[in-house]
Amino acid sequence: MASLFCCNAVVPYRPQRLDHEEKFRAFMEWAKFPRASSVQDEDGYFSRTSPSFAVQLVRQVNYGPLEAKRYFVPEQGGTDNFVEVSEKDLIEGNFEKLNSYKNWKCEHHNKFFETNIYQQNPSNKHHWRLNIARPANEIDL
Repeated sequence: MASLFCCNAVVPYRPQRLDHEEKFRAFMEWAKFPRASSVQDEDGYFSRTSPSFAVQLVRQVNYGPLEAKRYFVPEQGGTDNFVEVSEKDLIEGNFEKLNSYKNWKCEHHNKFFETNIYQQNPSNKHHWRLNIARPANEIDL
């Protein structure tokens, strides 16, 4: 289990109020240091809970290499608790990245964090081709 943030000195970087503010607030409240998490391995968990949104947390050295890219969905029954899921779960759930993000920074550890919101695409799930806007590490161009 790895900690989500480096410490409790993480502050917003160029803060703005967004349409999905409540989702960001709920996630950040839950994810406060020293929160640790690991990917939910329970078979069928994602399909049984059918979450309404997901949060991507990207962690990197400021102006440096990417350290982690993790995904979280609210537990069934609310947004007070989140569960870590894999990128594969989001792809299978037909989730797409929205143009809604917030950035965070830790001056003490020279870390930069980005949070993004993903929501389920309402289009036909049986379409033969996966959407290019989906999260992916292995797109072959």
